[in-house]
Amino acid sequence: MKTRKLFLNAILAIGSIIAVSCSETIDADDDALALDITEKSASIALAQVDSCTFSGELTDAEIAGLIEMREEEKLAQDVYLYFYEMYGYNIFNNISQSESRHTSAVLNLIEGYGLEDPASSETGVFNAETFQALYDSLINAGSESLVAALKTGAFIEEFDINDLQELLENSQNEDVIRVYSNLLDGSESHIRSFSNMLSQMGEVYEPQIITADEYEAILSSSSTKGNNNGTNGNGNNNASQGNNNGNKNPNASASGVCDGSGSNK
Repeated sequence: MKTRKLFLNAILAIGSIIAVSCSETIDADDDALALDITEKSASIALAQVDSCTFSGELTDAEIAGLIEMREEEKLAQDVYLYFYEMYGYNIFNNISQSESRHTSAVLNLIEGYGLEDPASSETGVFNAETFQALYDSLINAGSESLVAALKTGAFIEEFDINDLQELLENSQNEDVIRVYSNLLDGSESHIRSFSNMLSQMGEVYEPQIITADEYEAILSSSSTKGNNNGTNGNGNNNASQGNNNGNKNPNASASGVCDGSGSNK
């Protein structure tokens, strides 16, 4: 899992985003890009949705990972909401809706396995001091300009990709692996979206955490996992359809909330 050192490195990387970003808003066809992303994802929405079984045991590492990822996905959601209100660009609204379903997928696991939800219900508020500090830094970085906000979004997804890869390496529970795999797929789709928008503006995002080769591989790939038409906000965001009462019901169905495929890219 991430250490405090990684959080500090992340904040330093955010500072570099501010330093290299333009200070003025550049016009881009946000609606056309959102539509393009939606059309490319349309076929993925037909994929079969699996539900969690809430069976087996969670290791201490898996529990810690779920607690952390719950707030990490909420952080992405809240930052994008903030940028959408500031700039009015649909890419932030669309991906924020996706992140809402990401954090709901993690919450469904937390409650399905009888754990306590660590996340605050208040937007922009985090119980973990490290996430609160990171949120504040991200908001500050993205408030410099639209370009800075888009690069901040790409950084958030890069941060998620790095964490999810590590979590998958240290997870054994099938429910957890299924959720994280879908969330990783979503984060890769999101970073492609931010990169595409920046390209329309004549800007280039340089990765701060993952390698340049890995970043280029993500940009050149096309996701085919899960029900992933979330850029148009049509994913199922009704967590009440899942088993959210803390009982380990092997027949629970979350309509995509459980496994993250309903979280949609």
